[in-house]
Amino acid sequence: MNRPPAPSAPRQPSPPDQQRLALLIEAEAIQLCEFLAVLDREEALLVAGDSDGLLTLSRDKNDRYRQLQRLHDDRALLLGRLGRTMSDASMRELCAGLPRVLARWDDVLELARNARDRNAINGKLILERMAHNQAALSVLLSAANHPQLYDAAGQARPSGGGRILGSA
Repeated sequence: MNRPPAPSAPRQPSPPDQQRLALLIEAEAIQLCEFLAVLDREEALLVAGDSDGLLTLSRDKNDRYRQLQRLHDDRALLLGRLGRTMSDASMRELCAGLPRVLARWDDVLELARNARDRNAINGKLILERMAHNQAALSVLLSAANHPQLYDAAGQARPSGGGRILGSA
């Protein structure tokens, strides 16, 4: 992954820089809303146990994540060119004269917290589903190691009682 250049001496953003920052923040807010919708669908599919749906959704989730990462990287590059670090304080300083952009930045932070929390919940659901599947698989494997208790006609077959090997 490309790292943004180290910040140079801070400089005041030009109007095009401010506009670019506002557009990046807006795009990030929109993408986070769409990412949250994907996380909601993922949770529903996890609860329903729909593995086929999860497979299809995982592609969309990964695409959305990559789009968010690109926006984050673009914002980091812009901040670096302006001599700022990638921080909330830098964003607040740059948006100080732009109340609507600053409010949208607050939205981005809240949406990002929600996405983090939803993703953590889905991660727990995945772990629970995996534990359940592992337990079911253990039961099936254990049953495969035991002789059949019933014959083909459904009659109970006695276990044991046969001749012991090595006896006459």
